[in-house]
Amino acid sequence: MNTVKYMNEEVVIKKAIGILIKELGPVEAIRFITMPKIKRMESVRRHREWQKMLNKDNFFDDVFAEE
Repeated sequence: MNTVKYMNEEVVIKKAIGILIKELGPVEAIRFITMPKIKRMESVRRHREWQKMLNKDNFFDDVFAEE
């Protein structure tokens, strides 16, 4: 079995930033790094939103359909 060696996190970060700056330029690289993360919707809220759009009859037909 092969063992996998991971690079030190600091090395990975330095290499990645170097590549970003080389390919995008310093301004776009910084812009990319500082982009805000899209916040995930809380799971109960997401489920309730899904339920609002759900057609109960079609859903039950799909789930309990006999093949």
